[in-house]
Amino acid sequence: MKDYKTEDIRNIGIIGHSGSGKTTLLEEILYYTKTTDRLGKIEEGNTISDYDIEEKKRKISISTSIASCNWDNKKINLIDMPGYFDFVGENLEGLKASDMAVILVSATSGIQVGTEKSWKYVNENNVPRSFYINKLDRENTDFDLILSDLKDKFGMCVVPIQYPIGKDNDFKGIVNVISKKARIFDPKTKKMCNFKIPDELVDKIDECKEMIIESVAETDEELLEKYFDEGTLSDEEIYKGLIKGISNGEIAPVMCGSVIKEIGIETLLEDIVECFPTPCSVKSLKATNLDKEEVSVKINENEKLSALVFKTVVDPFVGKLSLFKVVSGKMKQDSLVFNSSKNKKEKINNLYFLKGKEQISTKEVVAGDIGAVSKLQCTQTGDTLCDDSYKIEFDKIDFPKPVISMVALPCSKNDEDKISSALNKLMDEDPTFSVSRDLENAETIISGLGEMHLEVISNKIKNKFGAHITLREPKIPYRETIKVMADVRGKHKKQSGGHGQYGDVKIKFEPGDSEELEFVDKIVGGVVPRQYIPAVEKGLKECMKHGVLAGYPVIKLKATLHDGSYHSVDSSEMAFKIAASLAYKKGLKEAKPILLEPIMHVEVLVPNDCMGDIIADINKKRGRILGMDSKDNIEKVVAEVPASELIKYATDLRSMTQARGNFTMEFERYEEVPSFEAEKIIEEVKVK
Repeated sequence: MKDYKTEDIRNIGIIGHSGSGKTTLLEEILYYTKTTDRLGKIEEGNTISDYDIEEKKRKISISTSIASCNWDNKKINLIDMPGYFDFVGENLEGLKASDMAVILVSATSGIQVGTEKSWKYVNENNVPRSFYINKLDRENTDFDLILSDLKDKFGMCVVPIQYPIGKDNDFKGIVNVISKKARIFDPKTKKMCNFKIPDELVDKIDECKEMIIESVAETDEELLEKYFDEGTLSDEEIYKGLIKGISNGEIAPVMCGSVIKEIGIETLLEDIVECFPTPCSVKSLKATNLDKEEVSVKINENEKLSALVFKTVVDPFVGKLSLFKVVSGKMKQDSLVFNSSKNKKEKINNLYFLKGKEQISTKEVVAGDIGAVSKLQCTQTGDTLCDDSYKIEFDKIDFPKPVISMVALPCSKNDEDKISSALNKLMDEDPTFSVSRDLENAETIISGLGEMHLEVISNKIKNKFGAHITLREPKIPYRETIKVMADVRGKHKKQSGGHGQYGDVKIKFEPGDSEELEFVDKIVGGVVPRQYIPAVEKGLKECMKHGVLAGYPVIKLKATLHDGSYHSVDSSEMAFKIAASLAYKKGLKEAKPILLEPIMHVEVLVPNDCMGDIIADINKKRGRILGMDSKDNIEKVVAEVPASELIKYATDLRSMTQARGNFTMEFERYEEVPSFEAEKIIEEVKVK
């Protein structure tokens, strides 16, 4: 493979709403640049980037994948990111490797939720961005209308640097607004041919160019002064200012085409090379040194090595593959590097460039380029690899926390070890996925960003690791307690020849303040010998694992041992444990036992126009609104809601807000279950 210098590399992240044409765009570019000799199609399951079994089956991207091509002696790394919201972690990983994001917009659908979210992600990650309006060959599409919507939604930084020739089925070419060079696509030669700008578009092109000039002038004082003096700028000055404005995030250029008909692929590639920032021109990356001081690292191949691992791929046969972007210096094969995140050294054995799942061996990866290394021992996603004499650590990727959980049940006991190993490996691969253990029910809980996310995890365990699991909703950790005081006696007396059993206790049960048993010893006069009192406490603690209503653990219980009797021969620790359990059952039944449910503190962020639905839904879920706050057209709703009502809240919220809302929740406290709900829960337990 040809060696490239840093300034000859472009890292382009392809992002947007699901179905806008991201994977097809990558496929068309690879085919157009003769990187591949066949054009893969999503419907046929043979695209370069969607190679996973689940991606082929569902016909959507699930993982971020990378492929590169050569155009005009420049290496273009294309980073295809999923559009489905359950896989936002993949977007965040892909953007860490991108120097420029192309947000695809479907001309048939216009601005969608995925468009808005993509804009949010790229801005939060300080990635320069552009728009590519796709599917202009479809009926009832309007470039001007979508451009206007983009400007209204995202601001005056949005400027068109391309303009379409023709509409709908008659869409046939592109005008470069800056050079005023018009070209139409020849379906026979698959090339763009020079063409005269249609008369009806001349004024529109002039208007668009004026838009660019104004935006470019505002990014540079010299250009602004010249623009005021002369009323225009030269094409060379426009390009120079455009590159600077795009790199700084002050300009978001708009391009257009029809990916499926290959109209606009060539013009997009030209603009990627001419206008998009090189790794050298993007903003410095933030890092910290050994003294925990913040430093800025510029992408530069002449400095010492530093690289960020932005993604991990786990394959049961190949092993772990760590994808990284070199920020400074060069990553070389057979070298020793320092993992500053783990404070350990790693041996770099085999280095690769990626083309989908294909691994192309290389001896080095220069600054600004993207590579992969296999079988690192301790390195995980987000870690920094650097020279031992240049110890810095880049900022970690801020992944969203899981919002939905399910119980993972093995279909066969023989699969338990396989499942445990698979879950650990999948956690390495996907930081938005977590595994925990429900000790109370001895079950494995898996958590993710949505129902599809967990379904995909389940299928990966089957397809990649040969184990089968079924998913079901987790059990709610209800608790039991008492409302009033009860003073009861527990007496255990058994005579069956030889040594008998005798234990007698009087215990006062009342509501306590602690989750654990509050045990008070008020025995006087030795009516219960000292050596048996710990057995009474131990017996009560064991009993508290199961309540008298529905068998849930008991909390907030105070037990005062204040009287009893014993037998000099027949009394034993076991006899007093049994006596304590008898007192426990009797006492709890007399002390008005109640069922408690976990209450969650929930914070929901939604657009203003969704507020009514959110509040109504929280009320329906037996929740209490604690407060509301508004900022930048986003409402924050703070509430307390029973955990039983939130099992699938991630899905409910997505449905109510068209995926614009998100939420966090954490355990707050236990609270009494309303009687009508408690009766249902107790009845369900009895049926089981």
